[in-house]
Amino acid sequence: MTSFRTGFSVVCLFVSSIAAAQTPKKTDQSIDSKVNALLAKMTLEEKIGQLNQYTSDRLATGPLSPNSSKYEDIRNGKVGSMLNVRGAKDTRMLQDMAMQSRLKIPLLFGLDVIHGYRVTFPIPLAEAASWDMNTVELSARVAGKEAAAAGQHWTFAPMVDISRDPRWGRVMEGAGEDTYLGSSIAAARVKGFQGKGLGNTDAVMACVKHFAAYGAAIAGRDYNTVDMSDRLLWEVYLPPFKAALDAGAATFMNSFNDLNGTPATGNAYLQRDILKGKWNFQGFVVSDWGSIREMIPHGFAKDGKDAARLALNAGSDMDMEGRCYIDNLAALVKEGKVSESLINDAVKRILRKKYEMGLFDDPYRFSDQKREDAVLNSAENKKAALEVAKKSIVLLKNESQLLPLNKNAGSIAVIGPLGKSSEDMKGFWSVTWDNDHLVSLYEGLDNKLKGIVKLSYAQGCDVTDTSKAGFAEAVNAARNADVVVMAVGEKFDMTGEAKSRANIHLPGVQEELIQAVKATGKPVVVLVMAGRPLIFNWTADHADAILYTWWLGSEAGNAIADVLFGDYNPAGKLPMSFPRAEGQIPVFYNHKNTGRPASSDHYEQYRSTYLDLPNSPRYSFGYGLSYTKFDMSDLKLDKSKVTQNDVIKVSFTLKNTGKSDGEEVVQLYLRDMVASVTRPVKELKDFQKVFLKAGESKTINFTITKEKLSFYDQKMNWIAEPGEFDLMIGNSSDHILLEQKFELVD
Repeated sequence: MTSFRTGFSVVCLFVSSIAAAQTPKKTDQSIDSKVNALLAKMTLEEKIGQLNQYTSDRLATGPLSPNSSKYEDIRNGKVGSMLNVRGAKDTRMLQDMAMQSRLKIPLLFGLDVIHGYRVTFPIPLAEAASWDMNTVELSARVAGKEAAAAGQHWTFAPMVDISRDPRWGRVMEGAGEDTYLGSSIAAARVKGFQGKGLGNTDAVMACVKHFAAYGAAIAGRDYNTVDMSDRLLWEVYLPPFKAALDAGAATFMNSFNDLNGTPATGNAYLQRDILKGKWNFQGFVVSDWGSIREMIPHGFAKDGKDAARLALNAGSDMDMEGRCYIDNLAALVKEGKVSESLINDAVKRILRKKYEMGLFDDPYRFSDQKREDAVLNSAENKKAALEVAKKSIVLLKNESQLLPLNKNAGSIAVIGPLGKSSEDMKGFWSVTWDNDHLVSLYEGLDNKLKGIVKLSYAQGCDVTDTSKAGFAEAVNAARNADVVVMAVGEKFDMTGEAKSRANIHLPGVQEELIQAVKATGKPVVVLVMAGRPLIFNWTADHADAILYTWWLGSEAGNAIADVLFGDYNPAGKLPMSFPRAEGQIPVFYNHKNTGRPASSDHYEQYRSTYLDLPNSPRYSFGYGLSYTKFDMSDLKLDKSKVTQNDVIKVSFTLKNTGKSDGEEVVQLYLRDMVASVTRPVKELKDFQKVFLKAGESKTINFTITKEKLSFYDQKMNWIAEPGEFDLMIGNSSDHILLEQKFELVD
């Protein structure tokens, strides 16, 4: 079977190509002096222009503001950045306009490159299911290379919002519910986008979003308010942002939500006190689309002028498609309501990035059509997309070891509304292309099985159908096949921005279609293709095998075929808990114990349980099966007591006890048993993805440091308190195989 080594070789291939990228020679000191010299030449209007970002009307990704003067504004030095301008030709054309301005300050070009540019990768939530940082970095690396070759300087990614609510459509852009996993992925994606550093012509600036706590929008409704304690903010929602900053992220984006009554865009606590103050962030902050102006309907700003004052003073450096800064800042400075020194600080942050990108040396260095033609959609990039897609698939069920299927199975019926869909494989927030080709499930199976296995197809119903008119054809196809592979889920535009859903059950009559096909008695493999955790309780109970395949991008069908037939052994683990019903939401593994904890998963009087439902999710965080079996044994801690300045070395034996080569994600959880602030029942503190051949054993090592034992006390000091800890190791948050206690002493 294909092992992690294939993916590793692809990573090495990309790393080796980085050295050939052009890097302008510069030092921090020389850039600072150049920025200061340029700033001294700028008028107030030209400074404000650098804080102004417009969109291309052709590829708008939000509500447009009427603007017939944007090209004139570019020529007059009143625009610092453009977004949604695509391709070397178009970016060169607009850069030409900027070169007609008095000071010839180049534009920055930005685009939402969320999971691939020309080659589409799995959605970020799917990539998070790989629990493989090399894989996550590889995806961002390819996307960065392609985007940079097409004239882009800047991507509005990664999204690092922690979310415990699958009703929120933007879960597809993030890494799920866990802070530790999310922080690891945030750093990996920044490293991938930015490669060996800004200025290389195969790298783009990362933009960490959405600062902050957007993933906790009340009721999972997009753009909604967020209300949380400082403790929750610092312990759960801020760490991925800090991890991305520490990885070198060039820019940040603030969020649409208000946080405890203050819109993030006008929140000085977030942007000045934390980001630019405590964390000493030296890059710049861009607003989300129109979020400065949106402080008016929030009821926080009186008008556009008031919004500009609040946002600039709070630390928002660039106004994305809002026209608040360009229309109002000059007057605000003259009235003494905004200090020109704050404008200077914002401008210097932006100019610095333009120097670091080498744009003052050559404004057109990223707008090279020959490089664009050579890099985009290459065989190497498609190979990477296939590798990432395979690693993103999660095996949820495999009764009687139905999977992997036998290539001599005889005949397979592909049934379901997504069986032949290629468009839906791209997922939301993908870059759209004319004549794009994404491999559907049916095509992927046909590529692998042509001339070996007979394939048939029946749609059965559409994704959101209420009609069962197509059921008879589907049932007939199932009866005439040896095995049924069903493709169900969501259309690509049912999860994403502005795609919140109160009902996250499998849409339409799809689950009834599964019931009708299962009644034929034929073995049924269900593939769920979606951008969020869905609810499918009947299918979970009755299907023979279930693979969660998300939206896997350009190579979706080929990746699924490789997994179905065992050419790749799935090793994905869920990055989010899957609820049994919406009434459980938010549901997450690292909850508190309460004063009346349940002793079982079912109803107990005067305990923290439901009358009508188990407490546990349908599938827990970290869950995922393999075609082989793994055993963990011989747990050892080199000491049972540890001081604040010491570490504990942990070791155990992992063995592949099955008949297939495969990977296992071993997960280490800790629980602080008694503390001055109540602690979760368990918290992920480390993990490793390990490849083992059939029958092979390996000693796995972890290290427990003071940092992993620390939390914020009642006064919000980051400390580790003496006491007893429970160390747990398993292959999911609810399947602990090894456990041992230790003590932290003074």
